[in-house]
Amino acid sequence: MEITFAELLSDYCLEARPSQTVLIEAQTPALPLIEALVPALLERGAYPLVLLEYPEQGRHFYEKAGAWLEQVPPIRRQMAEAANASLRVYSEENPLSLSGIDPARIAKHRKAWRELSEIRLGKRWALTLYPTPGYAQQAGMATGDFRAFVQRALFLDKPDPVAAWRELAAFQAALIERLRKVREIRLEAKGTDLRLNVEGRTWVNSDGKRNMPSGEVFTGPWETSAGGEVTFNLPAVVAGQRVEGVYLRFQQGQVVEARAERGEEYLHSMLESDPGAKFLGELGIGTNFGIDRPTGIVLFDEKIGGSVHLALGNSYPETGGTNNSAVHWDLVLDLRAGGRIWADGEVLQENGQFVGI
Repeated sequence: MEITFAELLSDYCLEARPSQTVLIEAQTPALPLIEALVPALLERGAYPLVLLEYPEQGRHFYEKAGAWLEQVPPIRRQMAEAANASLRVYSEENPLSLSGIDPARIAKHRKAWRELSEIRLGKRWALTLYPTPGYAQQAGMATGDFRAFVQRALFLDKPDPVAAWRELAAFQAALIERLRKVREIRLEAKGTDLRLNVEGRTWVNSDGKRNMPSGEVFTGPWETSAGGEVTFNLPAVVAGQRVEGVYLRFQQGQVVEARAERGEEYLHSMLESDPGAKFLGELGIGTNFGIDRPTGIVLFDEKIGGSVHLALGNSYPETGGTNNSAVHWDLVLDLRAGGRIWADGEVLQENGQFVGI
């Protein structure tokens, strides 16, 4: 798996070229992938700069960091600026390692270090996940089963993974063609009836060249358009915090009521991060039917074929969105057990199945 995975990341996601410097950020459980990725990049003439963290390093940082919590170390800024491309590999030994850390400290740090994300997003970047026993436990799966699940989600089980991603990209292009002239999207499910204006906004074909796995089309809804309520039925682990049963009510685009069955303190701390955190920055529609079950890992769950997700906070400028925030938090609604996406009054998706595409 690791060799095929490394080749997919090098050729398809990063399109590595001679003389490039590729900054790779990962934790030590991802070493089997790193050991395949470094030679793959070198063979393509790129220089891999690997930044490894030990499993509890993030927790130790939040517990002990003084001024660095809100101050970007110059060396980190210099590395981000010098790199031509970057790859972040989620590879946590324990996805809940930040449990017990004050959510306000996490929010404060993210806001202060946002400039690193902006530098990274201004260049070629990719994001992926390496299957660890910790993620398998979070997903409620045996380690071997989770590893096989990740292979299917990334199309690494296909004879030609790149060809499979290009095939999905073609389907998503057809979906975007249908959405291109749509003015209003309505989401309808249990505890959900939400309307969003997307008129004139650009839909993006997310085909695995940035997030791996991917499989979604997304846009930025008009900032003041969200009206109604939504209940997200999939849990998520974010910054080591498990959040479940999030309910949001919107008026004129802004969250006016928020609660969660679990992790409500974290939810409210994120909403209070800055003024933009209470508005939506993204609407995404999942298309990856290789991801057949929820895992609590947003990188996978938001791509489930038959799901939809909304992101609180920062917009992607390429969509036309203008919301500005240090937060970008994706929350997922699985529609496969009952729900619809309406596009200007016509059913686009029902019970997780696309209609007319």
